[in-house]
Amino acid sequence: MPVREFKELRVYQQAYDAATEIFEHSKEWPKEETYSLTDQIRRSSRSVCANIAEAWRKRRYENHFVSKLSDAHAEAAETRTWLQFGRDSGYLSEGSFEDLDSTYNHICGGLVNMMKDPEPWCGPDAAREPNIPYDSS
Repeated sequence: MPVREFKELRVYQQAYDAATEIFEHSKEWPKEETYSLTDQIRRSSRSVCANIAEAWRKRRYENHFVSKLSDAHAEAAETRTWLQFGRDSGYLSEGSFEDLDSTYNHICGGLVNMMKDPEPWCGPDAAREPNIPYDSS
């Protein structure tokens, strides 16, 4: 069955779940990290999801699609860096770090695969929306 919306993409689901897990971990971090590590890792992890969603909406044009996926890939790499800081600062256990870092490694791989072969996702036919009635009431 074809993917009808970005929320059905496995890479989006992985990114969303990982961002949610990071948020839960970061609730316990020290207040002095609020405006540095905490805000940065929350922002970058959520940005992976947002850029995948934007890429999906721009898939009519292959270059725009790939550009947004590239942005998501960069945000995922940034998140991996913040995860390392979280571990090295003692805020994330080694096990949590390894799990999340591995997840983001898989996310990066999925994004790279989509960027290397965007054709199945792009083009005028791929961008057609399902025929869903609009209720203005």
